[in-house]
Amino acid sequence: MSKAFTKESDNEDDEPTLPAIPVGGKNYITPQGYARLRAELLTLIDDERPKVVDIVHWAASNGDRSENGDYLYGKKRLREIDRRIRFLTKRLEIAEVVDPSAHAGSVQVFFGATVTYVDDEGVERTVTILGVDEADNARQQVSWISPVARALLKAREGDEVALQTPAGMRSLEILSVAYPTPR
Repeated sequence: MSKAFTKESDNEDDEPTLPAIPVGGKNYITPQGYARLRAELLTLIDDERPKVVDIVHWAASNGDRSENGDYLYGKKRLREIDRRIRFLTKRLEIAEVVDPSAHAGSVQVFFGATVTYVDDEGVERTVTILGVDEADNARQQVSWISPVARALLKAREGDEVALQTPAGMRSLEILSVAYPTPR
């Protein structure tokens, strides 16, 4: 069979998949998260991409491109940068910036809250509910669409909420709710 009629799996040119946002939902993000994504986009556009374009241009002028490592790597890096620029542009276009400090002093859980809770096994945890593009589990940050965040949202200090897990239902008691102070 001719290669022209087969589809090879070449994931390097695929668009990154966007984390799922509920249908009709918004892509909530904090002002700090928005600023980080925007800074990354501007760095890619203003600094990294022009440098790589210069390297590719220089490498192309050296002759045979088929065995020119600088040219091949540069073209690959350029595709990666362009893919990331498209991804960030799309995410920033649909982002809805929400300032969590507007809820400072509240005991109810909303987007941007830092919540301390204890589960039914007595394990205490603290998580901050952030946007899909800024949550980092290693830093105890969860996306607002995660199961634990969905269970906690709109509850208040002292409330018990149910969390469905693969191991079954768990009960979480909210100990405290905190928000960043207004600037």
